[in-house]
Amino acid sequence: MEKPLVTLLLPCYNCEKTLARFMRSVINESYRPLELICIDDGSTDDTAKLLKNFETILKESGVQYTVLTQENIGLGGAIQTGLLHAHGDFLCWADPDDFLLPGSVEKRATYLLQHPACGAVSSDAFVFDESDLKTPLYREAARFSHRFELMQFWYLLRGEGMVCAGCHMIRMRCFDEAVPNRMIYPARRGQNYQLMLPVCYKFPHAFLDESLYGYVNYQNGMSAGDVTETDKLRRIAEHETILLQTAKQIKMPEAEYQKCLDEIAKRYALQRFYTAIDFRNKVLLQEQYAILKKYGAATRDIKKLYRRNRTVLHKLCFKFFEGGKNYVQNFGDRARL
Repeated sequence: MEKPLVTLLLPCYNCEKTLARFMRSVINESYRPLELICIDDGSTDDTAKLLKNFETILKESGVQYTVLTQENIGLGGAIQTGLLHAHGDFLCWADPDDFLLPGSVEKRATYLLQHPACGAVSSDAFVFDESDLKTPLYREAARFSHRFELMQFWYLLRGEGMVCAGCHMIRMRCFDEAVPNRMIYPARRGQNYQLMLPVCYKFPHAFLDESLYGYVNYQNGMSAGDVTETDKLRRIAEHETILLQTAKQIKMPEAEYQKCLDEIAKRYALQRFYTAIDFRNKVLLQEQYAILKKYGAATRDIKKLYRRNRTVLHKLCFKFFEGGKNYVQNFGDRARL
């Protein structure tokens, strides 16, 4: 029996330093037939040259290889471009600064072949620091206690499911049923939810308790620059928009859609609540606590945090106000002298 084609999408942007390592991991992957579609998302370094250099060796290894070039529009837009050119029965995607571990595609494809009712399968991942790619720091999925549950949609929506790129494989028949036009929300920083949520809403999802992907933490990674309050709030808003736009796209009863909106509101109110604490933003703290109360998400611990930090922020504001008054008083005294 002929094996189904697996398509691997690889969005590439200025990845000249890590691309060769990823390509070697594809060449060493045992599964064939394998289609690799690389989307050069407006790179300004030597990414395009490297993509061209790997053409011969990839094709000699039996990989069906395509390079698409576009202006820079971000991760979601690059994946969107790749989706419209994908021919595989199964689809996976990865980041070029990570790498596949041996058997990554083979084991996930085998599972989907053996379980035709399953819409998606995910593996675990080893997380590495960029300084040591031989000794994993930990396994990514260990923190998700519901990872073996077959219906993952609500866990993913709440942030309680695994969304690490490179770990997932979806059945394209199921994706096309959920997203007939293959059009996803083209977020600049994010693609996993747009691919996973539509499938997991309608179809079972399986988890393989084995690390088949190497995820690398970089000191100057995509989120490393999110250090200010404005940066963090912008990042939260980006993520929230991805979920809102993706949920809007999924056909579901009105009551379930409203439940989605409520879950998204709670999830990101909580993130903004913690951001308010980190940056001592009293107004934001009060606003997000009110939202959490509205949705019944103000747990005992949240209430304690709110009371404690509200008191601290009140004292800080009082000291600032008193300091300002003293400054004005002293300035007036000196002026009279």
